[in-house]
Amino acid sequence: MFAYILRRLAATIPVMLVVAVLVFLMLRLTPADPAAIIAGDNANAEQVAEIRKRLGLDQPIMTQFAIWVTKLAQGDLGESFFFKKQVVELIADRLEPTVSLAVLTIIIAAMIAIPLGVIAAYKQGSWLDRIVMGFSVLGFSVPVFVIGYLLIYVFAIQLNWFPVQGYQRLSQGFGGWLQRLILPAFTLSVIYVALIARMTRTSVLEVMNEDYIRTARAKGQTEMKVLVRHALANAAVPIVTVVGLGIALLIGGVVVTESVYTIPGLGRLTVDAVLARDYPTIQAVILLFSLVYVVINLAVDLTYTIFDPRIRY
Repeated sequence: MFAYILRRLAATIPVMLVVAVLVFLMLRLTPADPAAIIAGDNANAEQVAEIRKRLGLDQPIMTQFAIWVTKLAQGDLGESFFFKKQVVELIADRLEPTVSLAVLTIIIAAMIAIPLGVIAAYKQGSWLDRIVMGFSVLGFSVPVFVIGYLLIYVFAIQLNWFPVQGYQRLSQGFGGWLQRLILPAFTLSVIYVALIARMTRTSVLEVMNEDYIRTARAKGQTEMKVLVRHALANAAVPIVTVVGLGIALLIGGVVVTESVYTIPGLGRLTVDAVLARDYPTIQAVILLFSLVYVVINLAVDLTYTIFDPRIRY
């Protein structure tokens, strides 16, 4: 197992290198000039050229890439063009809101979706099953920003239960932290509740007719114990897969949700950096998201061995 983990970690190196090359080239090939954005509309050509020289954008692309990779290998992500701060500091400052939103979203989605999926499988063909499946289709169909604005209008503006926008750090109090995050987390969790519930229902249905389910019932075990201990436990591998996929897909959802709720996280930082053509910040954030994606996939693969020990061999 240790050797397997080492091989998977080693395989991330070429993946990250390819991502680094693609991101670097895509940014450099876009028509917008960061120097012109920084200089402003009233700047002349000489001022723009001076800024380009100061930022190192006047050098050949390969030279720029070599300098960036060399610094990256030393742990130096560079200085932001737009924010005038070290990118490491920017990411560290924006990390907590994004991690908090992602973790709370997954917790809410799993707590709602897995029981719904199990019940829908147990009540296959009933009105409850049809409601769950209908919600699954609706959850995939409605864009995140539409759900966000709808929840803001109902729960923040009309009912005045939650703040409209903003974020409060966990160190300033758990109550305020949760109050600020609950609407964004529910907004982002809708699509994942639909995804996880649908997969849970399908997976549980596949094992409900297995011999060990009939044996458990023949022994007189309650339906709850049969569903949880036998059906859900043996259907866990595909459910874990879709939960891991949901965590990876959070990257895209976080960008939209943080923009709607004005949460100062990595998603909002990405939007601001793209609009400002802030090359160092964009490159660093995308590399971080790519690394998280790879690590999550590795964690999901390792989790398989917990639910199905046969995979180890």
